Amino acid sequence: MSDKPLRLVIFDVDGTLVDSQAHILGAMHAAFADEGLETPQRSDVLGVVGLSLDVLMPRLAPDADQAAHARLVQGYKDAYMAIRAEQTSAVSSPFYPGARETLEALHAQPEVLLGVATGKSRRGLDKLIEGHGLEGMFVTQQVADFHPSKPSPAMLLEALKETGIEASDAVMIGDTSFDMEMARAAGIAGVGVSWGYHPRENLSAARTVIDSFQALPSVLDEIWKG
Repeated sequence: MSDKPLRLVIFDVDGTLVDSQAHILGAMHAAFADEGLETPQRSDVLGVVGLSLDVLMPRLAPDADQAAHARLVQGYKDAYMAIRAEQTSAVSSPFYPGARETLEALHAQPEVLLGVATGKSRRGLDKLIEGHGLEGMFVTQQVADFHPSKPSPAMLLEALKETGIEASDAVMIGDTSFDMEMARAAGIAGVGVSWGYHPRENLSAARTVIDSFQALPSVLDEIWKG
């Protein structure tokens, strides 16, 4: 039996664990085309990844009305699932280098619990977990269906509640300013990753920013040592 305190490591998904930008951009293009609207620029789409769909659509289509935003949300969901049905998760949302190995190494430590806090829907996360064979990996899974959008701390506060872990024993890992601001609002240390959808300069709320998954174990040790 380990005498180490229980820790909780919570991961964002898109842009952090997996690179799903081709899938995201394709589904966004389909949704906007169905609505007869011009597809937003790639940088604009990736800049709002992580927000819930009902929050990001008005940002991408500020001149559209509420009904159009609702259709865009549904159109995106339908297109995303259609694309996923045609491709495996390994193709449409491949792991970033070192992601799977890092998850497996952390999961093997009895004092470490793993969680997810994502702007994905329950259905989308379930498909990704199934596609990558991650069943049983995450003890707490927070999705957009049941929470206000990031950067609200609601997802992280629920993850702490579900696991019984104190904020000081938890870390949030993500690629966007929304992830890092969410972590700060929840009183959790945020670790930004430089390979995702927001540039490093947007991650100012992070405790630190890493450039590879190989750097994560030593960063976690340093945070918890402090």
